[in-house]
Amino acid sequence: MKFLLKRKQRKLIAELKNRRHAEDDLLSPALRHEFDEIIHDLETSSPEKDSIDRANERFNALALPFKRGTMFAILDLLAVVGAVAFGLRGLYFQPFRIPTSSMQPTLYGIHYMNKESSGNRWLNKIPAPLNKLLFGMCDAVAHSPEDAVYYTGQERTVPGTVFDHTAFTIGNRRITLPGNPDQVIAYANLADGREFRKGETIADGFVSLGDHLFVERFSLYLIPPKRGDVMVFTTENLKYNDIPLILTGGYYYIKRLAALPGDTVKIEDDQLYIKPGGKGEFCKIQDIEPRFRKLYSGKGGYHGHIAKMGNQPFAYGEEYTIPEDTYLMLGDNSRFSMDSRYFGTVHRRQLIGRAWMTFYPLSRRTGIVDSKEPLDIPTGEPNISTFPAMYQQ
Repeated sequence: MKFLLKRKQRKLIAELKNRRHAEDDLLSPALRHEFDEIIHDLETSSPEKDSIDRANERFNALALPFKRGTMFAILDLLAVVGAVAFGLRGLYFQPFRIPTSSMQPTLYGIHYMNKESSGNRWLNKIPAPLNKLLFGMCDAVAHSPEDAVYYTGQERTVPGTVFDHTAFTIGNRRITLPGNPDQVIAYANLADGREFRKGETIADGFVSLGDHLFVERFSLYLIPPKRGDVMVFTTENLKYNDIPLILTGGYYYIKRLAALPGDTVKIEDDQLYIKPGGKGEFCKIQDIEPRFRKLYSGKGGYHGHIAKMGNQPFAYGEEYTIPEDTYLMLGDNSRFSMDSRYFGTVHRRQLIGRAWMTFYPLSRRTGIVDSKEPLDIPTGEPNISTFPAMYQQ
C-alpha cells in the first residue's frame, strides 16, 4: 500500500511540474507561488493518502486561465505536427502541380488521354468518381449534332468546377468539354470553319488534372545543380518581349537543366550542342549527359530541342556562353515549351529544388520523377498544340 501511495505521489508531482512549466507565461505571480507551494508540500511530505488528496483539492481550487483536457492535448499535438509539416515543406519537400504540357512526356500538366489508346486498363471499367479520385480523370465525350456540320470558333470558360470547362458551338448546338479553350481546341481538333460529319465523335477520352509531385529542396545545399536535373525555379526578373513571366505564366516554372555556367551552347537542326567550360569542341548533349538520350529517341513524344524558336541567339545556331551563376533551362516538350530560348538563363538564386516524386494521380509516371523510359511508339508529327503520342499515356 505504501508503495502505491508513493508511486501516486511521484506521478502527481510530475504532472504538476509539467503543467507549471507549460503554462508559465499564462500564470500570474500569485498562481505561480501557489503552484510552487503545492509541489513543495508534496515533495517534503510522506506519501499519505490525506496529503495527496489535499494537494489535488488545492490544485483544483486554483483559478487557472483554463483547464487542460483531452481536446486541448489533441489540439496541442496538431499544432506541433502542423509546425513540423510546414517546416518540412519549406526546407525539404514542397508539393507542386504541373499545369502545362511543357515537360511532356516526362511530366504531364492538364492533358487529354484517348480511351482507346490509353495504357491504363482500368479507366473504362470503373465508375467516373473513382476515375477522378484515383487517376485524376474527367470524362471528355462529345459528338456533333445531327443537324449541324460547322464549328463556329466560339469558346468560353465555364467557371466554378473542379476542372476548367470550355463551352463551344457546332452549328446550333452548344457543347461543353473539360479543359481551357486552348486544351479543348487541341484534343478535340477544332479549327475555324472545320466541317463535321453528322454524329461524328468530337472527343472520346479523359482530361487529367495534371501531375502532382514533391520537389526536394535540401540537396541543392549539398550537391550543385547538374545537367539533366528536372528543376523548379521562380520566374522573378524573367521576361519575354519585355513582359514579366510572372504576369503571363505564373511564379513557378519546371524545366530540365541543360547547360551550366561557362558552357557554350547552340541549337542546330533541332539538336542541342554543348561545349563544356574549358573544352575545345562541341558535343551532342546526349553524349555528355545520358539523361538526354530519351529526349532524342523519337519515341513516346520526345523530339529533341527545336531550333529557331524564341529570341535567344543560341536557338538560331549562334554560339552562346552561359554567364556565371546562371543555367540554361529547357522543356522536354520542346515544340511547345516557354523556356530559356525565350527568356534566357535562370540565376542560381531562383532555383527552388529538384523534382523528386510524383504522388498523384496514379499513372505510369507515379514514383520517382524522370525514371521511366519512353513508350515504344513513334513520336510522329505535332498536331495543333501537342503530339498525338502524348494522348496515349
